[in-house]
Amino acid sequence: MLKQCLICPHNCKVDRSNGETGRCKCNNRIKIALVSLHKFEEPCISGSSGSGTVFFSNCNLKCAFCQNYEISHFGKGYEVTISELAQIFLEQQNNGAHNINLVTPTMYVIQIIEAIKIAKEKGLNIPIIYNTNSYENVETIRMLKGFIDVYLPDLKYYSNDLCKRYSKVDNYFEYASNAIMEMYNQVGAPEFDEKGMIKKGVIIRHLILPNYMQNTKNILKWIKENFPDDIYVSVMTQYFPTYKAINDDKINRKLNKREYDMIEDYIFMLGLQNGYLQDFVEGENEEKYVPEF
Repeated sequence: MLKQCLICPHNCKVDRSNGETGRCKCNNRIKIALVSLHKFEEPCISGSSGSGTVFFSNCNLKCAFCQNYEISHFGKGYEVTISELAQIFLEQQNNGAHNINLVTPTMYVIQIIEAIKIAKEKGLNIPIIYNTNSYENVETIRMLKGFIDVYLPDLKYYSNDLCKRYSKVDNYFEYASNAIMEMYNQVGAPEFDEKGMIKKGVIIRHLILPNYMQNTKNILKWIKENFPDDIYVSVMTQYFPTYKAINDDKINRKLNKREYDMIEDYIFMLGLQNGYLQDFVEGENEEKYVPEF
């Protein structure tokens, strides 16, 4: 499949097996930037011990405001083999991780599936989370059926103008919404263990961008209209301007209280019942939650 890469909607058709790279800058080797026990995911993911995150290097979307731009844009990281990745999963489990959290995994789906097979044969038994920007081909998500327990897709843009302005792609919402539908078809609504930790299901994330309240409202409305009442959403207010966003007059600031209240009211007006809304804290230093790569 890497000989003519069609893994994501860019459909670059480059021969990654021969070392070529397309839009995402990935070849046939796995590159990761950080392995950690992450304490700042949703409560049902991080729990008391942390989520066993594996941050993959590079990205197929490269948003102008990416908080992890060092790895997504600049490719900071180191290479590992499929066997080494499987061993990382097992070590995370041995270190007490509640789950394996694959962050920006899309470009490495083929290798990840093989690593999961090896790790499961050697005793991996905690949930595996697919933490994605959702710029996905449905066919790729279908390949993951049976390997992924929890999908954590970020639904970023409703407007095509926004996805072109900040991620330089067309039709993001079309691809992302279809992929999320497939994720839900596979694993359904979240199921939790006796300690409240997620075992299976979908939680749709959305990061509120300043000045773009209608984008957020359109996304929340679409979720309400297209999923059963048991759907979980995670609405994030942690945006802060970094990288190229600093020079953009629309997103060169944090969210304000008026914007936060507007979206909070809209969530309750829609009747979305399940999920998370980050608190608004004036003067919060959101930068402290970005991992050191």
